[in-house]
Amino acid sequence: MTVPLTLGPARPVPLSSINPVAQLGAIAVLLPVLLVSGDLLTPLLVLAAEVCLLPAAGLAAPRALLARTWPLLLGAGGVAWVNVAFGDAQGWGSAAGLAVRVLALALPGVLLVASTDPVRLADALTVHWRVSTRFAYGALAALRLVPLLATEWQTIRLARRARGIEPGRNPAAHVRLFAGTAFALLVAAVRRGTRLATAMDARGFDSGVPRSNARGSRLRLRDAVFVAGAVLVCAGSVTLSALTGTWSPVFGG
Repeated sequence: MTVPLTLGPARPVPLSSINPVAQLGAIAVLLPVLLVSGDLLTPLLVLAAEVCLLPAAGLAAPRALLARTWPLLLGAGGVAWVNVAFGDAQGWGSAAGLAVRVLALALPGVLLVASTDPVRLADALTVHWRVSTRFAYGALAALRLVPLLATEWQTIRLARRARGIEPGRNPAAHVRLFAGTAFALLVAAVRRGTRLATAMDARGFDSGVPRSNARGSRLRLRDAVFVAGAVLVCAGSVTLSALTGTWSPVFGG
């Protein structure tokens, strides 16, 4: 059984009411604070605030949360392990700080993807940030193809199994089968991407003519409040770390 790969919410969730560019703006506020802070407390406080938004993004259920965050958890665990394995005697504290920073840096992206329809994201980028329509809708089309790639991977595996191609317990056979499946998927993806690019060019996405937006995108007061909330979380986290004496910027030596 495989967990379906979805982009955007299957149903409206509370966080969906926030404009995508406001969510991106909040992420832009968090990034410098998390990249500069070298202590454990600051990213831990930011991460706690992000975790509070999980129910609003429809990720309160453990299974739904794990399905979207397991690569993030593996990455944070890998960063911590490397720091412990090759660090000094104080490696555990540093490893915990790095792992929390990785989680705090990546979780906002998970919240954005879980709560935002990619079409709304493309509309907001073109309307508010004047992103090129060719880039925005090309990226949207690519995102729409990701679930198809996951489905096609499963189809290729089942087709090979029906032909009796099984690796058994041989590790080398597993590697060869994986490489062959990946190559077949790559060929199919290139063909589909070529057809999609031709279709988009035929519809004038590469004409250079200004395009109107039928759906539109509006920024409301709640979007400003959301970004202001991110500023307050960052300011409060840094202030509390400084007051407790744990604040340690990475450039401070």
